[in-house]
Amino acid sequence: MTVSIVRFGGSNCDRDAKRALEHLGIDAEIVWHEDGLPADTDGIVLPGGFSYGDYLRAGAMAARAPIMEEVREAASDGVPVLGVCNGAQIGCESGLTPGAFTTNESARFQCEHVHLRVERADTPWTAAYEEGEVIEVPIAHGEGRYEIADDRLAALEAEDRVLFRYCDEYGEVGPHANPNGSKHDVAGVLGDRDTVAVLMPHPERATLPDVGPTDGQGVLRAFE
Repeated sequence: MTVSIVRFGGSNCDRDAKRALEHLGIDAEIVWHEDGLPADTDGIVLPGGFSYGDYLRAGAMAARAPIMEEVREAASDGVPVLGVCNGAQIGCESGLTPGAFTTNESARFQCEHVHLRVERADTPWTAAYEEGEVIEVPIAHGEGRYEIADDRLAALEAEDRVLFRYCDEYGEVGPHANPNGSKHDVAGVLGDRDTVAVLMPHPERATLPDVGPTDGQGVLRAFE
């Protein structure tokens, strides 16, 4: 599989994603958004960063770049698409997944390790884990609070499309373990297909064994 990592002006986690994927033996290349998706694209990563300086709101401008129409078409054809942090914001803004990410409850940029509870283990992104398993990954965001209308959240949960929730080390959810105020502790969700996912934490920063925990490897193994 060849994974295309889409770089926008202001992306800064594209090289992290490439190194993490290649560490797992997955071919990956960074693609400048104006060049479009290569013909051999078998997977897509929308990486973290600050695309277009987060002007207007995070991810809003990148979501309207022409390449995102290609990404949506690829997603509808079953190509795996993962949006991480700013990429998650872009994914929501472009309609790949429901909801939106907005300013942290603390109104501050937060960079720290958090725990996530795996809500489903039957998706490409979570097949390496057990349902209910707790993993440790870092966050680094100022606009990571997941928001969605109550009725749409109820539908999302009824359709079992919540992928990860913030929790403590014991798997308990609640305000004490929610770093940004995300509604119902949501940290990651699926699109209409389970081959499309967005999450605010950074699995690529928890993949290389020489820089810390490797719990994020399982997410990226969806591209194997």
